Amino acid sequence: MGDERNDQPGLEGTRIAGEVPETASKEILREESVPVHSRIWVSAADGGAAILCSIAEGAALTYYFTRVMGLAPRLASIVWLLFGIWNAFNDPLFGYISDRTRTKLGRRIPYIRYGAPLYAAAFAIFWIVVPGSKGNQTTLFIQMLIGMFLFDALYTAIATAVYIMPYEMAVSNKARSSIFIWKIGFSLVATAFPIAIGLIQPGPGQDATPYRLIMIGLGVLMAVVIYASTFFYKENHFQQEEEQFSFWKSLGACFRNKSFVVFESISFTVIYVQNQLMQGIYYYYDEVSMGVAKSTGTSLTLGSLFVGAILGLLLFLNRRDVWGVKRCVRVFASMFGVGCVAGLLFPHQLIPMMISFLLIGVGFAGGMYLIPLMNGDVIDADEHTTGLRREGMYAGVNSFVTKPAMSLAQAIFLGFLSHAGYDQSLAKGMQSASAEAGIVRAWFLMPAILLLACAVILRWYPLDGPNWEQIKSHLTVVHRDKERAYLAQHGLK
Repeated sequence: MGDERNDQPGLEGTRIAGEVPETASKEILREESVPVHSRIWVSAADGGAAILCSIAEGAALTYYFTRVMGLAPRLASIVWLLFGIWNAFNDPLFGYISDRTRTKLGRRIPYIRYGAPLYAAAFAIFWIVVPGSKGNQTTLFIQMLIGMFLFDALYTAIATAVYIMPYEMAVSNKARSSIFIWKIGFSLVATAFPIAIGLIQPGPGQDATPYRLIMIGLGVLMAVVIYASTFFYKENHFQQEEEQFSFWKSLGACFRNKSFVVFESISFTVIYVQNQLMQGIYYYYDEVSMGVAKSTGTSLTLGSLFVGAILGLLLFLNRRDVWGVKRCVRVFASMFGVGCVAGLLFPHQLIPMMISFLLIGVGFAGGMYLIPLMNGDVIDADEHTTGLRREGMYAGVNSFVTKPAMSLAQAIFLGFLSHAGYDQSLAKGMQSASAEAGIVRAWFLMPAILLLACAVILRWYPLDGPNWEQIKSHLTVVHRDKERAYLAQHGLK
């Protein structure tokens, strides 16, 4: 076990790493289950980390520093680009370290428990007003840059560990799925949270003190949830007994996995699009009219987004086994892309914008539900070829690709605004027609192109069809065999 092979999953005649005799696969096993409280708490920790990240690494922070504190969009975009370079080193390295961690608590829990208080402290850095900083470009640039570096280092440690905890808590796909259902619910809250923040976000010239205090209090509250969660679930320890590859060998094995390379096209795109759309929504509602009262347009379009998310989740829950994950992902990418095209073409018309938001909601739900399933298949494909379970490394390398997507989304959006003559010092509703058009293009153009391109690229995703399902079934047997061996080694049953 552990030798790499070049056979591709999904091809006839492939051998399963660690395959066990057929008689073992027919043995009657006790059904694995995860307690409800464990499912809830690990999902709450995931949601808590995501809420703070959606603010600090999303639209709300950029809006705050540029519109409220007066940082030039050009400098804010530089912060995001430098931050993207930092992520290129940060995430894969931590994933590798996480896979090789050996403690009594396990490989992942120590990072979640002891990183939570530091996570809140790093989040608070953004909202502390340095004397004389308002409008001071150098001070604001340094504060935002240092804050991003510290915050993301802790976010990586916590979020990567939480993200892969379902694989440590359970062996069977059925038991893992019972956790993912709860995670989807908390993910919906985390996704909607930046929109809610936008309703209380101050504009230029307004007193931001209450907003800052709310943000600091939110950081403390989420850190308490993350810390407390670690007392309500535990890891299965048999996987940490496996000897792992060296860093460079492990990194290379990820990129030799064809399914992973194709998967990263949609993974990158979903993160890019979600960040750009969430950022643009603040600017859109500030400046662009849909021909009705602002409150009416906001309520109807956000309501359409919510309805679309619910319908999308129901659609893909129902069609997942019928269509397969691959086809479902291509469908949601296409619908998401069409929604962005509609918003690009009809930004001032209420009904088309409601349709746009409905389709975008379907896309958001598809991304939240299907991308983790797809990622799990990619990791299974790696185990099929290498014989090792390397969730941490895959989570790190995935972040290596997707975290720059966050930076690029912010930088490109701000670049569009600068080119269109957007003036961040003006009060809400006072931008020029050119700036309004720039907001719409910055909001929808790149997401539409990337999503529709992904719908085509995913044609070459290999993990689909009956042969892949057979491989998945064999891997379930391999996992059970590893668990038995671990329990027997430690005198358990």
